[in-house]
Amino acid sequence: MSANETILPHFHGITQFQIFPAGSGKMAKADVQPLMVQYKDHHTAYGPVVAGPHGLTFIALRNRLGDSAPVYLSKPGYKEKLKPSKRRNWMSPHIALSTRPVLKFRKDVAWEPLFEPEKIADELAAHLVRLGGAMATTGPDPSNTGGYYVFVANGSLVIEAQDLPRWSMVYVEPAERPIEIKAGADGLEALVLQFPQDDD
Repeated sequence: MSANETILPHFHGITQFQIFPAGSGKMAKADVQPLMVQYKDHHTAYGPVVAGPHGLTFIALRNRLGDSAPVYLSKPGYKEKLKPSKRRNWMSPHIALSTRPVLKFRKDVAWEPLFEPEKIADELAAHLVRLGGAMATTGPDPSNTGGYYVFVANGSLVIEAQDLPRWSMVYVEPAERPIEIKAGADGLEALVLQFPQDDD
């Protein structure tokens, strides 16, 4: 988004995560800054989204094609396009990333939830995983979920002997096997964002 740009309140016909990795702004009345993650169910309105003076970057993650075009609440006929939904519109707290030496020499694996697990009754899950240099962990089993993304927030992710740098991502489909999440030489902090099964 450009500096001071506004996106009016709207909804989409599909579920999505949004990552805010750069810039600043507001989501309705809440401040948005890097790094934060939003989850919203399909047919769930949110906004306005207002970029700050240095712009705002967001990356929308969806697990399927569908009715993804925005439906604006300011235009007539939007109520006819609404469908039943859990209506979750959650924003994570600010996520602090490690400095390079702290991340590289980390000794343990950490899975930090972005949303309160006790509020989740379906397959939805969102974590930040932290790994020291060359460490590895197994990703979630994607079967009986809507699949998940692994997004490189810091460091690098090793996939098939290739180092994927910051802001790279991998999608794991429900029919696939769990992914090995392996850090590069300087460590890895990655978002693991898992979709619930479709309910529409």
